[in-house]
Amino acid sequence: MSHITIKDLSAEDRPREKLLEKGVDALTVAELLAILIGGGSTKQTAVELMQDVMNSCDGKLTRLSMMTVDELKEFNGIGDARALTILAAAEIGRRRALEDADKIKQFSTGQDVFDYMQPRVRDLDHEESWAILLNNNASLLKLVHLSQGGRTETAVDSRVLMEKAILAKATCFILVHNHPSGKMIPSNADNDITRKVKQVGDIMNIRMLDHVIVSNNDYYSYAENGRL
Repeated sequence: MSHITIKDLSAEDRPREKLLEKGVDALTVAELLAILIGGGSTKQTAVELMQDVMNSCDGKLTRLSMMTVDELKEFNGIGDARALTILAAAEIGRRRALEDADKIKQFSTGQDVFDYMQPRVRDLDHEESWAILLNNNASLLKLVHLSQGGRTETAVDSRVLMEKAILAKATCFILVHNHPSGKMIPSNADNDITRKVKQVGDIMNIRMLDHVIVSNNDYYSYAENGRL
């Protein structure tokens, strides 16, 4: 039995023709992915196949990028080559987001921190802690990775943070960690870390400007909530 192909669709539903006629913005994510994989299965067109894949991800590209090759291969019509093509496309999107984030050189709001860090942590299924090291103008000197934890907690060694800040000649910093769960309410452990790190920073005369918790779609700023 032959595969159903995009050519079997009416002209107005063929993603390549639609892109040429109406532009890339007119295509859905499933249609864009269908162009990449080329063909479908014996029962589905490429568009229908990719619609099923995106439905399994609740329509979220972030979830698609977190899928494994084996998970993608569970869909009839997707083998190694197509699975790798899909994941490569997702990685290109992530790197594009990082390029945009790297344009941020000065941090004055929690939104700045979110825009800078979200592309870096959005695909993580565990917590990680970072420090954005800054000069007197809140301009970026260096981003340092501090720790990696579990799904609900990560520790921060304030001595390591201060050592890295001194080496970078930073005068202030912003502590950042992610919440893979998406919950933006700080935990008691988050509050303890914030207090301890701020105290050490005050002793070392390296000011803590904020502690920002980042999820895929939102952020929580201790400074903006008057808790620093």
